[in-house]
Amino acid sequence: MTEPTEKTPKKAGLMASTAVVATMTMLSRVLGLVRDVVIARMLGASAGADAFFVALKIPNFFRRLFAEGAFNQAFVPVLSEYRSKGSMAATKLLVDRVAGTLGTVVALITLVGVLAAAGVVWLFAPGFGDDPVKRALTVEMLRLTFPYLFFISLTAFAGGILNSWNRFAVPAFTPVLLNLSLIGCALFLAPQFAEDRMAVALAWGVLIAGVAQLLFQLPFLARLNLMPVPRMGWSDPGVRKIMTLMVPALFGASVYQLNSLVNTVLASLLETGSVTWLYYTDRLIELPLGIFAVAIGTVILPSLSSKHVDASSEAFSRTLDWAIRMVLLIGLPAALALAVLAEPLLSTLFQYGEFTALDVAKTAESLRAYSAGLLAAMLIKVLAPGFYARQDTRTPVKIGVIAMLANMAFGALLVWEWRHVGLATAMALSAWLNAGLLYLGLRRAGVYQPLKGWLFHWGRMVAAGVAMAAATYWLSLQTQAWTEAGMWNRVGWLSLIVISGLSIYGASLLILGLRPRHLRR
Repeated sequence: MTEPTEKTPKKAGLMASTAVVATMTMLSRVLGLVRDVVIARMLGASAGADAFFVALKIPNFFRRLFAEGAFNQAFVPVLSEYRSKGSMAATKLLVDRVAGTLGTVVALITLVGVLAAAGVVWLFAPGFGDDPVKRALTVEMLRLTFPYLFFISLTAFAGGILNSWNRFAVPAFTPVLLNLSLIGCALFLAPQFAEDRMAVALAWGVLIAGVAQLLFQLPFLARLNLMPVPRMGWSDPGVRKIMTLMVPALFGASVYQLNSLVNTVLASLLETGSVTWLYYTDRLIELPLGIFAVAIGTVILPSLSSKHVDASSEAFSRTLDWAIRMVLLIGLPAALALAVLAEPLLSTLFQYGEFTALDVAKTAESLRAYSAGLLAAMLIKVLAPGFYARQDTRTPVKIGVIAMLANMAFGALLVWEWRHVGLATAMALSAWLNAGLLYLGLRRAGVYQPLKGWLFHWGRMVAAGVAMAAATYWLSLQTQAWTEAGMWNRVGWLSLIVISGLSIYGASLLILGLRPRHLRR
């Protein structure tokens, strides 16, 4: 048997790699918005919409828990260590044994989830018990969506390998297939169902997407001579190390998702539409979070892991500093824009068909509250890799548990007075607590030392952000398109405002001394 040989990855800077991931992610997010527009037009804020979003959220929670969250953050550092210190044959054996072990665990979890769907729905959406029809529909769809967990977990495993070999584009493009599948099923499969069961077509779309995403990545693994041959490896040292790192990371890496699910539980107890309003709030928050923060976090994790293995502490700190600066540079204007342009954005994207002006107003309220925590949520995505790259999953877990408990406490206090807005506020507050504790943890560990010029850098961004927010708010008041005009008129006005805002922000930064060389790493 021929020993597999490593194919040397093409070298690219962090900025270039981030741009690749961000571009692919932006394509996915744009299609995701198209998907949400189609779903909003088809279902509105109905019981069917609430049922589908819960049936989608549950496997997505476990996906981010096992796949994109804890698993990748434990797997990539160990894989980087094997590449740096071991042979290609040993690395391939690790890949095979992880594939077999992970696949078995996730398959068992998926089976339990399908068989116990009724209990799982009761656990995550107890308020649905008052509506037997909504509850039954959710259970039916969950049995279709839960197997998505199996396929997407293996997809994330494949993506972790590709990212470690600097093949960032393929994993970043893969989510596009989910959006295409859902759009296709909404347009062509849903009309084959009764009106009150059209949401079931979307559940089939989720299952189809899971299979397609896994199959899409396999040829690229084959090109690297890393196509997994699944083997059980419970006793393998590398597998055991990954599992050891995963156990605490199951909580730490998924705090955001845990908080979101707590909100879903509480929202299910509120009036019909609350789950949907929070869903569309989350979708808009996820746009800058997924395009930029996740892209930067994805790119820096292999880089930080390599620098840790090489004991290059100064380079490790510089990489973290660059990531934080980039997140703040993008996150601040994004948060301000979502707060200032909440109604125009929601009206332009979703106010068609069954999604009414009342739904826009309700969603805008929670979006403004949620946007106050966007910058913190983005910082979490780049601060946490600073721990995972050093194979420290315990510290983020402790911080994650604190943040989760805080979110539950804030939510319980605020939900009854502010309803769904209180839940969004709780998320924002807990995100800041999480990010603050992660930052302090890195500083106290001595692995991150901010470079000079931070005070001026922060002041420059705030000044540019305020100028942008003031201009976009004034422009949004100059038209009645958000309530009276058709789609293309709204799109035209929103595009003008967004382009103007970006131009003002960029020009302000240039006037205040920011240059392209400051963004390179």
